[in-house]
Amino acid sequence: MKYGIRFNRNERGDEMSTLQQKYDYLKQILSGMKRVVVAFSGGVDSTLLLKVALDTLGPANVLAVTTDSETYPSRELEDAKRIAQELGAPHKVVYTSELSIPGYVENTENRCYFCKKNLFEELLPHINDSVEGYNHLLFGLIADDMSEHRPGVKAAREYGVRGPLQEADLFKPEIRELSRELGLSNWNKPSFACLSSRIAYGETITLQKLSKVDQAEDYLLSLGFRQVRVRTHNNIARIEVEQSEMTRLIELGNEISNQLRKIGYEFVTMDLSGYKSGSMNRVLERGGSHELV
Repeated sequence: MKYGIRFNRNERGDEMSTLQQKYDYLKQILSGMKRVVVAFSGGVDSTLLLKVALDTLGPANVLAVTTDSETYPSRELEDAKRIAQELGAPHKVVYTSELSIPGYVENTENRCYFCKKNLFEELLPHINDSVEGYNHLLFGLIADDMSEHRPGVKAAREYGVRGPLQEADLFKPEIRELSRELGLSNWNKPSFACLSSRIAYGETITLQKLSKVDQAEDYLLSLGFRQVRVRTHNNIARIEVEQSEMTRLIELGNEISNQLRKIGYEFVTMDLSGYKSGSMNRVLERGGSHELV
């Protein structure tokens, strides 16, 4: 597979690399790992990582593991199972409960640290098992993540977990392009984050709140919206969709508002800025209150 595509100068200020060079470097990183466990969510990033690991090391040396919990919608789990089967990857589902993790339900700005710490603790036994004999635990960290609020990176460093996509300096548009060229069925799948990321910092995370978010987003997806977030601020639903879909959201406003009230929200609003990954982190960037103002 050869590319003639060039991307912008990377964050370290190095000379521009072709996508082919980054792809070759990713394979080089993986080839030295022998046998790996991939934390596999079924998203674009972890799917590319799993695909290249399988191609480089062979299925006998790769295990994809997906954790199923209260914060992971059933639609995402089924997608992960389907994609792993498409790739011919050995796949295991591990059941966990994030709501039982100490420090998680309090929903501080370091919530993702506790989540990733628990994830890695669940998966590391596969590395330490002399029978299975895996050498490395990998997750779908990408270059974009290094400029965002990502407490999970701290947990990865503490446990020696590797992020080969980030090490190869691959950014999201490049990951999608590589995924498309490799024929991955989810190359253009909308970004997804756990349901807890919809609940404003400082609000206690409960199963009821997670269920409300899941039901609301399922409903909006059933209407054909592509990229959806239902951010929750106490009894307020703040809906984010892509700019191109905002007019339709307004047109369906009464219907959507009525349905989300049935689900349990008191007030239903639309974010005029549109969808933005990690938008809850705005309060951290300005150092302000966690309350909606």
